[in-house]
Amino acid sequence: MSRFSYTARGPNGQVQGSLEAMSAAAVAGDLRAKGWVPLTIREEKSGASAAASQAVAMPGFLAPQVTQIDVMLLAKQIHTLFKAGVPILRALAGLQETATNPTLKKVIGDLRADLESGLEMSTAMSRHPKVFDTFFVAMVRVGEASGRLEEVFMRMTEHLEFEMFMSQQVKSALRYPTFVIIAMAVAIGVINVMVIPSFAGVFKSLGSDLPLPTLILVSTSNFTLKHGWTMLGALVVGFMFWTRWRKSPAGRPIWDHLVLRMPLAGPIVHKAAIARFTRAFSLSLRSGVPLEKALSSVALTTDNAHLTKCIETMRERVMRGEALASAAAGSGVFTPLVLQMIAVGEETGMLDELLDDVGEMYANDVQYALKTLSQQIEPILIFFMGGLVLLLALGVFLPMWNLGGATLHK
Repeated sequence: MSRFSYTARGPNGQVQGSLEAMSAAAVAGDLRAKGWVPLTIREEKSGASAAASQAVAMPGFLAPQVTQIDVMLLAKQIHTLFKAGVPILRALAGLQETATNPTLKKVIGDLRADLESGLEMSTAMSRHPKVFDTFFVAMVRVGEASGRLEEVFMRMTEHLEFEMFMSQQVKSALRYPTFVIIAMAVAIGVINVMVIPSFAGVFKSLGSDLPLPTLILVSTSNFTLKHGWTMLGALVVGFMFWTRWRKSPAGRPIWDHLVLRMPLAGPIVHKAAIARFTRAFSLSLRSGVPLEKALSSVALTTDNAHLTKCIETMRERVMRGEALASAAAGSGVFTPLVLQMIAVGEETGMLDELLDDVGEMYANDVQYALKTLSQQIEPILIFFMGGLVLLLALGVFLPMWNLGGATLHK
């Protein structure tokens, strides 16, 4: 017999305590018999074993991170085991034994314990947000509601492969522009701090009015020398506050809405979000999930707080009796093609198939847009580089030309 500590939800709220039982499943059965819903069940370790585990436990900052590849392989393995008919607890036990990442091994062990205590898989995964993001958890929740967890894990494998491909494409597209921007920033810093101050004395000795480009360079250099560290500190503090605000419940919808309006990144993010939503929505409808519940389940799959809020509003309009196509048009976030497909799907009863086609089409569009991203950035980069070089050239050489012209006239 082992002692287990538990938390459960009862008629009067949340309760906690401990029980002696043969297993966590037995504790869950006892709690359900009392009319309580088990939330967490953990085996209490003896003093010696607890001390031993603390002695070998690796500090959190030293523990290896669970990468996207680890999660993708885990989803693929779970799909394969489901397809072979292996029960989920047995499947997780095997995956825990074969996992090479200690952090992932612990996460799988926690999933097993939560499932044994009566929690759903989506709830157990939601307790590890650093490993399973909101989209992953939302898709698993859709699979639980539809009874198609096997297909969900297959889709998640494809999705994670696609996300990894997109990440590689973005890194490849931004590698050259990032290098150029860093080089430009270093060059501007060196010119402002070292070059322009040396020329400033020469410009003053000319005794004539300096042209506008030179005045801009000298003023920028003086401001950088006087307030450079203050500017750097303000930028660091501003970045920290912006990061906190962007992740806050109030700031994230606003920021996500702004991202959708950005010139180059906005259309790509929008299409990727629509592809996720239409794929998940199609899977829910194909699995027989009611329309209102399907919308509620897949709202988080967009991974964009603004779009999630719009889809929730669309669900409320559908619940009031409005047609799906009309509610989608009123949300203002779907393209005319998606709206047309939804309208045709409602009329023909083939909404799930048409939405799946839309998701596939937008996924292909995102791949093409990412491949051509560097080609779209290069003209903008060349324009700013040309402007910077022109300003530096005019600022340095115009006073010399003016001095030469004045000397010739004498």
